[in-house]
Amino acid sequence: MKVIKMALSQIKRPERNIRIHSDKQLKEFERSIKQFGQIRPIVVDENNVILAGNGLYETLLRLNYVEADVYQFNGLSEHQKKKLMMSDNKIFTLGVDDLDTFNAFLEELQDDLDIPGYDEHILKSMMADAEEITDMLSGYGTISQEEIKTLELSGERKRQMMVQDNEGQQAPITAYQENQTPAPNNFTAIATDNTHIKEEHADLANNGQTLNNAPLSAIAQQQTAPITRTLICPKCGEVICL
Repeated sequence: MKVIKMALSQIKRPERNIRIHSDKQLKEFERSIKQFGQIRPIVVDENNVILAGNGLYETLLRLNYVEADVYQFNGLSEHQKKKLMMSDNKIFTLGVDDLDTFNAFLEELQDDLDIPGYDEHILKSMMADAEEITDMLSGYGTISQEEIKTLELSGERKRQMMVQDNEGQQAPITAYQENQTPAPNNFTAIATDNTHIKEEHADLANNGQTLNNAPLSAIAQQQTAPITRTLICPKCGEVICL
């Protein structure tokens, strides 16, 4: 491939360009050219229309360059020119960084992190001391015994709650007591200890009364055990603690 020098005034922009070059990208192009110069040629056709290197061309103009290294590609059909422009912009994006090598380079560069295309402050933040990272990772996800106890108590309370949706439908009950007494036909009951619901409270009428016509509120007052059991009325959905 023969690379020649060509005046920028002779080079022509294509009517349509696949890649849109942002101001930020052109500034990074400038940093690169100031540090390393032009490291690849601009590719043009026999009419000096750019096929690859539009961003480079724009950057050289911004830096007041007069000429550029150019490779003139002759004999391409119009279809081949379009395909070359498309592939040149796409193939580069298919690569994947090797992060191990990237991190190794950062360690070797130390504080010399003025690298075109990268934010120097971000790169410095990535240079955290390995021991600090190890300490952070070793403590990540661990919780104290106090926090464990709090979580256990919270889980126990959740297991004691009867969840209802917006339509008043009862959520499924998970019986976690092996000696759980089956709920009465007309009511759903949950017992959080090994005691059983008294037989006189089992048969409840549809109007919310017990067989002896005692109101449900009276049942709750008669309980001597801690309030750890619940009844739900199938008609109104009210939750009643026994």
